[in-house]
Amino acid sequence: MVDIKIEKIIRSKRKTIALQVTDNATLIIKAPFNVSEKTIWEVINKHKNWIYKKKKEIESRDPKALPKEFVSGEGFLYLGRYYKLHIVDNQQEPLKFENGFFLSKNALPQAKEVFIDWYKRAAYEKIVERVNWWAQKRGFKYSKVNITNAQRRWGSCSSKGNLNFSWRLIMAPLSVIDYVVVHELVHLEEKNHGKAFWTKVKLLIPDYKKYEDWLKKNGYLLNI
Repeated sequence: MVDIKIEKIIRSKRKTIALQVTDNATLIIKAPFNVSEKTIWEVINKHKNWIYKKKKEIESRDPKALPKEFVSGEGFLYLGRYYKLHIVDNQQEPLKFENGFFLSKNALPQAKEVFIDWYKRAAYEKIVERVNWWAQKRGFKYSKVNITNAQRRWGSCSSKGNLNFSWRLIMAPLSVIDYVVVHELVHLEEKNHGKAFWTKVKLLIPDYKKYEDWLKKNGYLLNI
């Protein structure tokens, strides 16, 4: 038996087994209801080298992706910069941003939910602004913008012309947001990642690979 610990097994109506190494370097298994634990361990054994490599890569990351404690002085990302958190009394709004995050003491028990709500609203406002800017510049026609809870799928484009973006993107630098926005806008015209797709992306953002690499390297930090 391989020396690997399973953090948890999530069973559902899915048809295949999926392995996920989380940002905490733990292993989560997603499996169909009727698959035995023996079969799961056979799959783990088959992919053990990938699991070890992924865990080592995550454990060597700097900075680490540590869970937020919501204490004064803690840093929270917004548009690529860390801003300090201040816990304050006598503030009506649960959370305000003024060159720093100001969280009402009364909102502390729901701090994570309050932050996510703030990030979602900020993401919608900023991303819609950038979508409209690029759409007007290049003449793209889209239906609407949706903000999602996606963990790693930063953006997607539906067959109906709807553009979907993860709220976590609002933590990234504006140049990275622009890259994801352009990526999805180009998908309105080019459905796959063929040569024509990347040619159009490069025309609008010549150094797009720099931002693609930024997300691959730092995407794990866009979370709370």
